[in-house]
Amino acid sequence: MKYILCLGLLGFAIAPSEAAAQDFDEFEDSPKKKKKDSLKDKRQVREIERGLYAKSNVGGAFYILDLKEWLKPGTILGLSVGQDFVDRESVSMAWEVGFFQGVHNGTYFDVQAQMGCIELGTCVQGDTRTYSLFSAVEWSRYPSKRIGIGGRIGGGLMFSPLLMDEEFYIDEVVKTWGGYSSSRHDGTYPMGLGGVGIEYYTKLSHFSVGLDVDAFYAVGFDLGSNASGYFKYTF
Repeated sequence: MKYILCLGLLGFAIAPSEAAAQDFDEFEDSPKKKKKDSLKDKRQVREIERGLYAKSNVGGAFYILDLKEWLKPGTILGLSVGQDFVDRESVSMAWEVGFFQGVHNGTYFDVQAQMGCIELGTCVQGDTRTYSLFSAVEWSRYPSKRIGIGGRIGGGLMFSPLLMDEEFYIDEVVKTWGGYSSSRHDGTYPMGLGGVGIEYYTKLSHFSVGLDVDAFYAVGFDLGSNASGYFKYTF
């Protein structure tokens, strides 16, 4: 009787510890915990953000055909917004809409006349600003986790308003040009563009920097090219 009582007490003492150990093991291997660990690992691997973004460009531009004689290489400033609609580890695609302003110093209107701009039909007012509205589609491939290389194609509208007083332009400039008035400051011009770019995603996952190089053609204005560095924030 004495031995039976001792065995019973020993079994009672051991049983809770075994149950507790079993419960702990079950908790460790539970599907809920595995899912949580999986999501945690995924967050650790994904160190960059893609999605809706805002982008600011600063760089330079120049003209290649008719206006290269009269407009010097100048500066461009751009603001755009876009969104990645394809987001894979090695490939992404995005749409983008933006606005660019170009500023160019130009040859004096009377010097242009002396150099034959009237006969060529390429006269411009001199110092010139251009404004461009565009939309584009971009495709990028990622040879490494933080570097993307790709290209884009798009189109839009360009216009170059008259900067000087209109009365002075008519009385002095057009008179100097023998009655010729430059059509490049009238209306808007349809524009096509295409280019390549490289992007680097910084350790701050929402921020990236890059370089865009584009060629553009504004029908009735001229063929040009620009290169600009940019800063991008992805929300």
